[in-house]
Amino acid sequence: MCVRRSDRRSTRQPDGPSDRRSTGQPDKRSEGRSLRPARTARPASALAGLLLAAALAVAGCSAGGDSGGSSDSKAAARGSAGGQARQDAPGTGGGAASPTGGAAFGAKATAPPKATSQVIRTAALTVEVPDVPKALDAARAAAEDAGGYVGDETTTRDGEGHEQTRVVLRVPAGRYDQVLTALQGTGTLVERTARAQDVTDQVVDVDSRIRSQRASVARVRALMDKADDLSEVVRLEGELSRREADLESLLAQQASLKDRTRLATITLSLSEKPADDKAGAHDEPGFTDALGGGMDVFATLVRWLVLALGALLPFAVTAAVLLLVWLRLVRPRL
Repeated sequence: MCVRRSDRRSTRQPDGPSDRRSTGQPDKRSEGRSLRPARTARPASALAGLLLAAALAVAGCSAGGDSGGSSDSKAAARGSAGGQARQDAPGTGGGAASPTGGAAFGAKATAPPKATSQVIRTAALTVEVPDVPKALDAARAAAEDAGGYVGDETTTRDGEGHEQTRVVLRVPAGRYDQVLTALQGTGTLVERTARAQDVTDQVVDVDSRIRSQRASVARVRALMDKADDLSEVVRLEGELSRREADLESLLAQQASLKDRTRLATITLSLSEKPADDKAGAHDEPGFTDALGGGMDVFATLVRWLVLALGALLPFAVTAAVLLLVWLRLVRPRL
């Protein structure tokens, strides 16, 4: 724009004496140049001023263009830097994230879910009750009301007629403590042992191995579908049988762990003591008791004397025979 203005100004300059000379017409100013010598320098100075103004205008336009280009480039740089900053800022959807934000996001994305605790609970109770069948019925009711069941059961009697029962109860783990409290209330607690075993790692390991084993079995079956050689098919069948056996073993372990963690095991031992023994233990001895005790002592003494006599009888017979021989044979000679 500015350069074109300078060209227009330069095209307007040849209006002076040079054009008029080319036409051949007389120039009054040239004719009077000798008369007015002081005015001949004005067109030259005006032309020089116009050229200087044009040069300054061109220089100003180029400087303005340079400054405008530099300002535009700076603005573009600021815009790109701002866009990059917005991209780098966490939470704005940029490709790159801050170190802490990226690390936190990566930790949340890659952190495995926390496994639920798996605990096997077992307990053993020994309770002394006045009536074993009644206490056993109460134990069964407590287990069934909690959603469990009665497992093994064994009942015996000792030489004195005292009944003893051993029963295994399976109750849900969530009602374990409640059932224990109810069983202790059936009589006098003699002994109690409880155990809790954490098998979370074992459960997670078995589950992972089952997934891997199933994938392995699927791969072998896929190879069998593609196999054409009979020997290859036979080899793959043997490998498939082995891997399926391993998978079944893992599934059995998984089922056992699930059963033992879902249901707690309580072993209850019930023993009975007769009421007359309990009452007699607190009675004081009387005359009949002393008489009975004396008779027992006398009978015991007689029994021991008879035993002693029986033990000495062979020696007495031998001594009598020897004495008789001595009296008949040895003494007359003396």
